[in-house]
Amino acid sequence: MDKDKRSLVLGIETTCDETAASVVERAADGSGRILSNIVRSQTEEHAAYGGVVPEIAARAHVDLLDGIVASAMKEAGLEFAQLSGVAAAAGPGLIGGVIVGLTTAKAIAMVHGTPLIAVNHLEAHALTPRLTCALAFPYCLFLASGGHTQIVAVAGVGNYVRLGTTLDDAIGEAFDKVAKMLGLPYPGGPQVERAAAGGDPMRFDFPRPMLGRGDANFSLSGLKTAVRNEASRLTPLDARAISDLCAGFQAAVLESVADRLKVGIKLFNEKFGPPRALVAAGGVAANQAIRGALQDVAAAAQTTLIIPPPQLCTDNGAMIAWAGAERLALGMTDQMDAPPRARWLLDANATAPAKFANTRAGF
Repeated sequence: MDKDKRSLVLGIETTCDETAASVVERAADGSGRILSNIVRSQTEEHAAYGGVVPEIAARAHVDLLDGIVASAMKEAGLEFAQLSGVAAAAGPGLIGGVIVGLTTAKAIAMVHGTPLIAVNHLEAHALTPRLTCALAFPYCLFLASGGHTQIVAVAGVGNYVRLGTTLDDAIGEAFDKVAKMLGLPYPGGPQVERAAAGGDPMRFDFPRPMLGRGDANFSLSGLKTAVRNEASRLTPLDARAISDLCAGFQAAVLESVADRLKVGIKLFNEKFGPPRALVAAGGVAANQAIRGALQDVAAAAQTTLIIPPPQLCTDNGAMIAWAGAERLALGMTDQMDAPPRARWLLDANATAPAKFANTRAGF
């Protein structure tokens, strides 16, 4: 693509339980502008099950995606023929949903003779801050969501080094599981945060997983088990016990996150020098207590904390469109045989923990 021209990219996101489409403009100077960003959450469809049901998610994507793409194009005021590229999240994620989004993008690209960009969902999170501010490489990314917990050095488009990852539960997954064991509604993360606000974080002596270790990996299964044991001991749970359990759990997560990130930034410095910023992405970044802990870590590291707006932290089409635009600017496009992937490591030289060989959380 001619680097002197602006690009207009349609992005499609269907890796989990959000059906989303967006059109983003990337200017010649590398700045970005969102022309439309339509997201339809499937929370209501999955609430009765306490988690995402892959078959229900895939069916909903099939039913919803065409209309959402049409709405995104209409809001952007564009015809398909005006697009510079069509991007879709090709993984990692629930394979049924990934197939729906990628197949739709291929159809649009084929009919209109438009370049296709098969985007790694994790790369989209990693590049999102460059859409909202003028951020240069390299920077340190803390990616935390229901399916992912990683510390990543973002050295350039397509150039990522994983510094730390979860060995078991992702942070968002742990929040959801604690909410479920305490009888809180789905999605559990915001419910735990809300309950913790009125609780006593000192009532229970929960473990701080991985504290003091030289690597930057995470582990939350032991903490989750400790919460379950205390909850079982106190059954039936009253409102005070639930608030205190949530407060104690969240405090342990905050301390663990702060410690792991300090190690991660140390490893970053050894490989790349001081990071331009500490960036937080993923749905967990919406947790205000965690934001406070991240701010302290960034200040101690003498760097800037950057968190995209909440609507760009959770899964959305704009992040896919932007990653597509960034790749398109470098001539990084894909053929029509680009495969959907349930697993897709961001750092090609990294390995997934054995526990996650067949699950979304290890990507």
